[in-house]
Amino acid sequence: MKQLSIAKIEENLTTITDEFDPFIQELEQDERIGVRKSLARWKKQRMTERFLKAKFEQMTYYERNVMAQGFRLIAGVDEVGRGPLAGPVVAAAVILPQDFYLAGIDDSKKLSEKKRQEYNHIIRKEAISVSIAMIQADEIDRINIYEATKKAMKSAIATLHTPPDYLLIDAMKLETPYPSESIIKGDAKSVSIAAASIVAKTARDELMKEIAQTYPAYGFEHNMGYGTKEHLQAIQTHGITQYHRKSFAPIKECILVR
Repeated sequence: MKQLSIAKIEENLTTITDEFDPFIQELEQDERIGVRKSLARWKKQRMTERFLKAKFEQMTYYERNVMAQGFRLIAGVDEVGRGPLAGPVVAAAVILPQDFYLAGIDDSKKLSEKKRQEYNHIIRKEAISVSIAMIQADEIDRINIYEATKKAMKSAIATLHTPPDYLLIDAMKLETPYPSESIIKGDAKSVSIAAASIVAKTARDELMKEIAQTYPAYGFEHNMGYGTKEHLQAIQTHGITQYHRKSFAPIKECILVR
């Protein structure tokens, strides 16, 4: 084989996925250190891709089972923001096409912010239908966080522009017009629920960053309303805002409302 430059080899490797490709076999005989490093990186990337593909296949178990029963428009439903001291609880419902594939999709909490934003863009672009619903702090205080979570989920389902024929729901039991299955830790087990998790968290994080511009002392752009040391100190110093949940401890002990 005529020796190619490392740059050319790197370029060629971007087009190859088969480890039995003749070009890979030829590179195995090349003793240059740069070639060995390039080949090692290529092999590691292929291994990662195989792992992610296998994991994605695992995460379509519930979808495949439901489709085998004749259902086609399967909505994944999830929520974020049950635990924070400030901000809304946000739910999302997402119907993905049957040929959807996104290597690396997972529970939104396991992804970096950069990955969530990247995946959120792909999900919104490729989904058959996406819907988001938010229940704000004052309503959470009136009806409690459990009921607020259910209301947000039901609202997200009801506002899908394409009605689903089946629901996969993270943990919660909901009374809806549609057949459904509740899956504990579903955002790590179902592609549809994971997609809803990513959409919901991205939307909530963006809102908390907007609120942080009005109330910079609370660090909402970092803590997203959770009770971090920075956030609790700000409450002690500045009191609470209209976005704080007054029924949550330690908020209910505060009487100064800004």
